[in-house]
Amino acid sequence: MSGRTPLPGRPFGRVLTAMLSPFDTDGRLDPKVAQEVAAALVDGGNDGLVVNGTTGEAPTTTDREKELLVRAVVEAVGERATVVASVGTYDTAHSRELARQALRAGAHGLMAVTPYYSRPAQEGLVAHFTGVADACDLPVLLYDNPARAGVAIEVDTLLRLAEHPAIVAVKDAKGDFLAGARVMAETELAYYCGEDPLNLPWLSVGAVGFVSVIGHVVGDRLRALLDTFEAGDVVAARTVHFELLPVYRALGRVGGVAFVKTACGLRGLAVGAPRLPLVPADAAQRAAIAADLAWAGVRLD
Repeated sequence: MSGRTPLPGRPFGRVLTAMLSPFDTDGRLDPKVAQEVAAALVDGGNDGLVVNGTTGEAPTTTDREKELLVRAVVEAVGERATVVASVGTYDTAHSRELARQALRAGAHGLMAVTPYYSRPAQEGLVAHFTGVADACDLPVLLYDNPARAGVAIEVDTLLRLAEHPAIVAVKDAKGDFLAGARVMAETELAYYCGEDPLNLPWLSVGAVGFVSVIGHVVGDRLRALLDTFEAGDVVAARTVHFELLPVYRALGRVGGVAFVKTACGLRGLAVGAPRLPLVPADAAQRAAIAADLAWAGVRLD
């Protein structure tokens, strides 16, 4: 793995944020603001960033924009944080090319989501993820998100994929703790929670960290949650979890992209509006998000 040396058992770090993609007032990618966001996230407690994912609006950014974003983030924080480039698509050949592009741009790792819309069979998932992992010499984080992709990565499939030397971790947004526990017990795959309200429950069955959306505003609290749990103070970890309930509520009001762009705006950072078909929070939603964040003690400008 290029860049930072990974922690034992945590190939991509501990607290990662699925970073937004900032746009200017004309809707163009703004690499300079992306660097400001990346630096703020690392300063705020994150030791890893995932770029060009769902929260980064990957379905509506071009391949060239994806490359520019990876380069900008690596330049800004690559010596301080692990930069993981999401390369997942429903086209294996395209994902392989994005993987090679990410390597050239300086990414430290790759994330590959289950191919969406086409709903491939499990054998197709094995071929797809293997093809991505074979595309270049970077470690791979599998993203299991059946709600978006339409198909889950089954346990037996994960056990097979774990045999590939480059496939080292799973970002789970499936929420099947029994399945995840079995995979962790039978393989060396590291699990990262990919659904913020489940961060604490996933720690209880062996997850090593988070790939978060709310890390845009509470990265320090997520690190405290992880630190207290791993120190054996489950009561303190639960207290942090309860304190984050208003932030989870804010996230659920409008979805990840609109939430983070609203939250960043409320904190004085202009990151632009989402690209269609996503739409920004309306005035009432924005006021509700502001109230939720204030209730959780998040500083607003």
